[in-house]
Amino acid sequence: MKMGKAERYIHEKLERDGGLLLALIDPDKQPFEKGAKVAEACAEGGADVILVGGSIGAQGLILDKTTKMIRERVNVPIILFPGNVGTITPYADAVYFMYVLNSREVYWVSTVQIQGAPVVKRMGIDPIPTGYIILEPGKAVGWISNANLIPHSRGDLAAATALAGEYMGARIIVTDSGSGAEHPAPPELVRAVKSVLTVPYFYAGGCRTAEQATGIIKAGADGIQVGTALEFEADLTKVKEKVKSMSHAIKEAGREKLKSQPKYEERSLIWPLFRAPSRLFKMPAMPKFNVPKFEFKREQIEQKLAEHKKIQQIEAIKARVHAKLKSKKRK
Repeated sequence: MKMGKAERYIHEKLERDGGLLLALIDPDKQPFEKGAKVAEACAEGGADVILVGGSIGAQGLILDKTTKMIRERVNVPIILFPGNVGTITPYADAVYFMYVLNSREVYWVSTVQIQGAPVVKRMGIDPIPTGYIILEPGKAVGWISNANLIPHSRGDLAAATALAGEYMGARIIVTDSGSGAEHPAPPELVRAVKSVLTVPYFYAGGCRTAEQATGIIKAGADGIQVGTALEFEADLTKVKEKVKSMSHAIKEAGREKLKSQPKYEERSLIWPLFRAPSRLFKMPAMPKFNVPKFEFKREQIEQKLAEHKKIQQIEAIKARVHAKLKSKKRK
């Protein structure tokens, strides 16, 4: 499966900045205009991606209308962070096509994905294969997913689970302590997880300050998802300022991290048994993604919705005709 537009955008931003801020809007807690205004403040403050989703209630009309309103106000990718098969809307650019790696129930590992795959394909939004790992305390998402929570003290278990996710095909790994977690996971756990991965790694849960964001990025995370830290700010100016300070801290730590990473030529000399020295074999340059500015194709979505409505109307007419014919036969 080829990378979609949103996934290419993520890789391009990481190559340039070394870290991303992903702002989460939960339509159940921030519906309609309220959620759209918060998303706009986040985008203006420097959020790289707007995530939309939640564990409870983020579906149906509330999800559709809120996401559409957000789309009209921001010009960054909107990625769905689904809580179930109902958390899908055509007004987003992409969806975390997630499986909960440490759930005790097969539903969250494969069944819900089977239910959701045809819907994602019909809507034409880009799926991003995502391995999702729930850490303690887990909060609502841990309870709903019936997760075998990974303790913050066991970075080795988190790393092994993340590695399994990548081997199973995940192109993004997310570890989440749960919405409303009192504090983020320790740097040791973040470092352990990132040390085994070659795909982008995002941390979520408990990160509320620029200082905490700096520590998480320095420990190795490629991005931080923030939701609860923005939910309780009624003043949109304060939301914007908070996002701006966290975004600045993430970008600063990310660029420092990029500087400290060895180049491909240097790596080839460190591990000569596995990679030919650069004087014998020069590694090709990494491809750079020229991602165009995000523009939402409203016409395509409206056309799909109109076609779907026509199909429903035709089915309704068929049903009425069938009912009339059936009643005439009985007479």
